Amino acid sequence: MKRTLQPARVTLVTFAALLGLTMLLGGCAAPAHTSTPAPGAAAGDSDAGSGDSGEQARFCADAGDPLAALELLETPRTASGRSTACLANDAVRVIDNRTPPALPATVVDAEERDVTVRSVERILALDVSGTIAATVFGLGLGPNVIGRDAATGFEGTQQLPLVTGAGHTLAVEAILALEPTVILTDTTIGPKEVRQQLRDAGIAVVMISSERRLETAGSLVAEVATALGVPARGEALAARMHDEIEAAKLEVAHIAPAAASDRVRVAFLYARGAANVYYLFGADSGADSLIDALGAVDVASEIGWRGMQPMTAEALVAAQPDALIMMTDGLASAGGVEGLLARIPALAQTPAGQHGRVIDMADDAIFGFGPRSADVVRALAKALYAAPSADAGAGAGAGSDAGAGAAGSPAQGLG
Repeated sequence: MKRTLQPARVTLVTFAALLGLTMLLGGCAAPAHTSTPAPGAAAGDSDAGSGDSGEQARFCADAGDPLAALELLETPRTASGRSTACLANDAVRVIDNRTPPALPATVVDAEERDVTVRSVERILALDVSGTIAATVFGLGLGPNVIGRDAATGFEGTQQLPLVTGAGHTLAVEAILALEPTVILTDTTIGPKEVRQQLRDAGIAVVMISSERRLETAGSLVAEVATALGVPARGEALAARMHDEIEAAKLEVAHIAPAAASDRVRVAFLYARGAANVYYLFGADSGADSLIDALGAVDVASEIGWRGMQPMTAEALVAAQPDALIMMTDGLASAGGVEGLLARIPALAQTPAGQHGRVIDMADDAIFGFGPRSADVVRALAKALYAAPSADAGAGAGAGSDAGAGAAGSPAQGLG
């Protein structure tokens, strides 16, 4: 039976745009918990995710504690300093449904191509955020994955061979050498000529929708599961993820300020300081869905910002954020909070700048809208609303400014 993988609606900004920005900046690093640069990383670039902002920035021993048990900030809108959102661990939980794949599976993929998948024995799942790979692992097919992209580094993938190079480009020789039976990918990674070359080599290449939002996480799971011949597992995983995300939102609602005037005004700022590149993410960017889930105000959307656009001083001042959310390596590339304030003078005219209030999270985790989405929401909520722990200054945890001065950090995860 032929199944159609419904393409997600097209938005003003897609992760393909992030890929273009990544390639413009000329390189990427390995996931933040490793210290090995990806092929093509520029000479002299530092791995801001390793060293003093490594494991402590990614994982916290108490990250799994219920949000209701936290000591909360009395007035989160006027809180000061940096906080790092971190996960409890690096594992992707596998769905219990063990129904074997029903193959061959013929689908109409996100680019409206008919693709028949005859074997899932050797899978490559490649995109710019590691979401597709995490989904494949969540479906219980992780043992069949034979390689990884630069954004994938969760438990069980660290030793897999890397098949992407500078700017998240597909390394065709490395891919062909692994002899994959199926490749799941999207438009965030390319170029398209390489994808066609892989098709011409007889490999089943299934294009997955590239929109990433909390609201579309379930449909992405369905696309991946259908292509791999395990739709029942997909239904079970999507249902579990929906329940977990809704439960996380409910937890957040119990700790977020109830009054509209007390809600934290948040802007998502994408930065690559070495290249002097700064973007604000607004409506339909994916960041807006995270900010909404935090019970906060997405100030970029509020001022009419759509998608991902270059930041302007006027827009930043008009938005008046109380806090910024950033990728950890992006913040480090700007020289930490102090460097960011020096590079963007307009920040001093906002509450976020005046209080030095920045929430950061590992690049390869924050936009991974897959099986760990609920954990990401909880981690960001903790960093936004909880008082820093007593040992926060020990590393890159809440309130510290680890990574300051690491300008020139290569992009990783989402570029």
